[in-house]
Amino acid sequence: MTKVIYPGSFDPLTFGHIDVIERSLRLFDQVVVAIITNPSKQPLFTVEERREMLEEIVKKRFPKVEVDVFHGLLVDYAKRKKAQAIVRGIRAVADYEYEFQMALMNRRLASQIETVFMMPAEHYIYLSSRLVKEIAELGGSVKGLVPDIVEKRLRKRLRKA
Repeated sequence: MTKVIYPGSFDPLTFGHIDVIERSLRLFDQVVVAIITNPSKQPLFTVEERREMLEEIVKKRFPKVEVDVFHGLLVDYAKRKKAQAIVRGIRAVADYEYEFQMALMNRRLASQIETVFMMPAEHYIYLSSRLVKEIAELGGSVKGLVPDIVEKRLRKRLRKA
């Protein structure tokens, strides 16, 4: 069985992320969506909230997807999960430059784990969690950019802010 890790902050989860999950399931038997905890970032949603939203979205639609949280080096986590690969979404050249550098370092740390770059569907190429948060914070509509549960939680969170 082939297993891939799809790491990210998913703050918040977008339809671009879901598209990469779907594409990954075409190539791999199991996808582990791994929420990265990054102490240097100030997330809008807690790790627990992000995990809840992801689990609610994937449990019915994608039975071969596991949602998890990890700390530390991605390649160490991938080894613990017995994954053969890491999938990374690429939207633009700037993404590629950063992700290419990370993939080479991961290869140096764990040569048995491959990195697979995947582009989302064309209509999600522009989409990022950062843009979604900015639009929502400025009162714009994020309908069609994120699942309904994420949209509702964004509205609720930003009303309290």
